[in-house]
Amino acid sequence: MERITWDQFFMAQSHLLALRSTCTRLAVGATIVREKRIIAGGYNGSISGDEHCTEKGCYVVDNHCVRTIHAETNALLQCAKYGTQANGADLYVTHFPCLPCTKTIIQAGIKNVFYAKDYKNNPYALELFAKANVNVVHVPFDGVKIDFLKDEKLTLAVNMLEKLRGLGASSEELLPFEEKVNELFGRFIKA
Repeated sequence: MERITWDQFFMAQSHLLALRSTCTRLAVGATIVREKRIIAGGYNGSISGDEHCTEKGCYVVDNHCVRTIHAETNALLQCAKYGTQANGADLYVTHFPCLPCTKTIIQAGIKNVFYAKDYKNNPYALELFAKANVNVVHVPFDGVKIDFLKDEKLTLAVNMLEKLRGLGASSEELLPFEEKVNELFGRFIKA
């Protein structure tokens, strides 16, 4: 297995946190890091003890769910709750922060924001980050690199293609499937 970079490692942590999200509109995860050590993490969801969007549906006001605390804010609140300084730390988040989270990130003293996916990137948020000297870096997340079953899935795909070939599927019929296997696994499968 190929060794992933630190940025991919921390982004993977954020994607894992997003799997805990109770938001039905968009699952987001955030990881706060200092000196290559995780100091806090958060995902978007309801406050402790309240109903979750997965249970009661979103509580939408002005096209925004007011039931949800955003992942970045939850991670920063975790720092505050347990007495861990966020000042000078890095933030890894699955999606570009919204404007209110941008303000919170800046006020908390985060120095670098790494995000995996563009999401309604607000120009004013970018302006605020620039004014506050917060470095913002797009780090596309490559989930294939953390797929623990990648080799088994590739073997299954190859075996299925061979079975189809043995049952009489033509090269032309198999070509789109072989191309998809090559795209997903980054390996060359030949008819």
